[in-house]
Amino acid sequence: MRFQWKEGNQAELLINGSQYFPHVFEAIRSARREILIETFIIFDDEVGQALKDALLEAAARQVRIEVTVDGYGTADLSSEYIEELADAGVHMHVYDPKPRLFGVRTNLFRRLHRKIVVVDGEVAYISGINFGWDHLPDKYLMGKQDYGVCVRGPVVEDIRRAARALLMEHQAVQGLPTTLVGTPPVGQAVMRLAIRDNHLHRTDIEDHYLQAIRTAKSRLLIANAYFFPSYRIWRELRNASRRGVEVTLILQGRPDMPWARMFSSSLYSYLLKDGIRIYEYKEHPLHGKIAIADEEWATVGSSNLDPLSLSLNLEANLFIRDASLNREIYDHLIGLIESSCHRITPEAANKGRWWRAPLMFVSYHFLRHSPISVGWRPGHAPRLETLTSKERVSKDEPQ
Repeated sequence: MRFQWKEGNQAELLINGSQYFPHVFEAIRSARREILIETFIIFDDEVGQALKDALLEAAARQVRIEVTVDGYGTADLSSEYIEELADAGVHMHVYDPKPRLFGVRTNLFRRLHRKIVVVDGEVAYISGINFGWDHLPDKYLMGKQDYGVCVRGPVVEDIRRAARALLMEHQAVQGLPTTLVGTPPVGQAVMRLAIRDNHLHRTDIEDHYLQAIRTAKSRLLIANAYFFPSYRIWRELRNASRRGVEVTLILQGRPDMPWARMFSSSLYSYLLKDGIRIYEYKEHPLHGKIAIADEEWATVGSSNLDPLSLSLNLEANLFIRDASLNREIYDHLIGLIESSCHRITPEAANKGRWWRAPLMFVSYHFLRHSPISVGWRPGHAPRLETLTSKERVSKDEPQ
């Protein structure tokens, strides 16, 4: 399932959970026929409860609801949470559930990392935002800075097709229509959905990034949470800077996971040598996966630029040609740089490098190649399990 560029779309940028959650919940409350949701995490917290309440309202109107969560990423949902939704007719699915081994989650690789919401086949959301308190930076210090888009137009049909295909591939549902409604043109944005899986679309998202980097003429601005890119992306970013493109990276300065900054910072010296500007966002953990090129191209979605996202996980990004959205993202990210970022200097990047350089070299090449060997393992065939009112993500399953 390879998607094409679609004209006649409209995109609205949603910054952080404070904008994203009310928008999504209102769409769910307005649903008339169908709601499809894919997410890495649902927490049983204030956000998860608000999601549940909106879904229960929709289920009471006989709206068909399919919710798919990841078996590794999803937190410990109580039996009451699962049963209340299932008893109301909500179909809940867990991607690749597996028991723990000595209390440790064993299904680390090939995760369902996509964040997709489609309502009535008319409006869709693509983001990096999970359903949890930690996407509310306005309320919590460790709330994550992140982004999504609400889209309307013909591209919504492709997003729905992708969500439907996952359910049908694993035979999790029956009677889910191929096409729900027509999606007439509503705007000027040209969009293309790209997914990453472990079958036919292993490099689709990476290829779109590479095309944008290679053809950029004036600027590239990338804000990415877990930046440990492939050899190809690393090389093309350096090539772009050498030919005069202004390349700017916004990366984690207050990481939610310490290793994220350690891996990214191991590349700073090499990138800075070629004139690439690097800023670390300090106010909150950065969880965004957003980028722009020149004055028109943009992408928003779930894919980090690291080995897990580029080589193993199921991901979804929208690639958008829309000058107004590009400008909005540019203005926002420049404002973020000016207000909340620290610029990395060559001196700072080289500090302690004499002893870190050999470790960095080994770590980079090992981590860049390790997903290939993991992908060769035949024993791990992810599956989708549908929960009933008597089942749950239990304490002996991955949380």
